[in-house]
Amino acid sequence: MPTKAKEKSGQLIRGFEPYKESKGEEYMGEPMRAHFTSILNKWKLELMQEVDRTVHHMQDEAANFPDPADRASQEEEFSLELRARDRERKLIKKIDETLQLIEDEDYGWCDSCGVEIGIRRLEARPTATLCIDCKTLAEIKEKQIGS
Repeated sequence: MPTKAKEKSGQLIRGFEPYKESKGEEYMGEPMRAHFTSILNKWKLELMQEVDRTVHHMQDEAANFPDPADRASQEEEFSLELRARDRERKLIKKIDETLQLIEDEDYGWCDSCGVEIGIRRLEARPTATLCIDCKTLAEIKEKQIGS
């Protein structure tokens, strides 16, 4: 069971409060776009800081161990870190593309069917480009093709 602290930290995963819509507010109006711009910029900053930490860690921890097993362990650790950073580099690129969509006022609508993706889905996955229905269908098709 998650504790209250874990629930709170899960809700504020990138340090934001869930968006509270005003009655009659236009979907993806200026306040909403500003909310998602803030979320994406904070997320990008966190990822960039993690890249910096990795570089410093690898520089500080790099050692030429005489024991082959120790060397292999360190190389495997560095390999896993680099793979994670590569994934984050791709995510940073996707965040930049999403920020451009917000700037162009094309953010928040499904690329496939054109309906609103929804605020809560976008808060859970700010780089989402498909509504939940289209994403579900795409995953089903992917499973059928992959099997």
